[in-house]
Amino acid sequence: MANLSITPYVSIAEDEFDMTAIRAQGAGGQNVNKVSSAIHLRFDIQASSLPEHYKEALLSSRDSRLTNDGVLIIKAQSYRTQEQNKEDAIARLLEIIQKAGEKPKPRRATKPTKSSQIRRVEGKKKQAKIKTMRRKVDLE
Repeated sequence: MANLSITPYVSIAEDEFDMTAIRAQGAGGQNVNKVSSAIHLRFDIQASSLPEHYKEALLSSRDSRLTNDGVLIIKAQSYRTQEQNKEDAIARLLEIIQKAGEKPKPRRATKPTKSSQIRRVEGKKKQAKIKTMRRKVDLE
């Protein structure tokens, strides 16, 4: 079994996920009813050899493909051949894991510039003036 490289330091073995061939949905004529060309890829995150921060990021994600048991299910049926769908499913799995490993850039708080503060106040004054002009006129 070969290892799939996620980063230069992180990889997963091919036996950590299982693929089953199923019949594809949608148009395809008579061929779609007799050929199992779609692929279901199941990847158990808890049982994998991924580092803990990858597992935590994957399990905490709000991905609809993630089951309550922590199994990621990818259905690949874009192509007509089983081999292309297998490659597509594996590529999508690697992409999901790579995104989980990325750490978001920390946000640094900044102050608004003096001119942006003045523009904001001027805009508020202009809007207030427009709204006062909309009021009913008092004829006393």
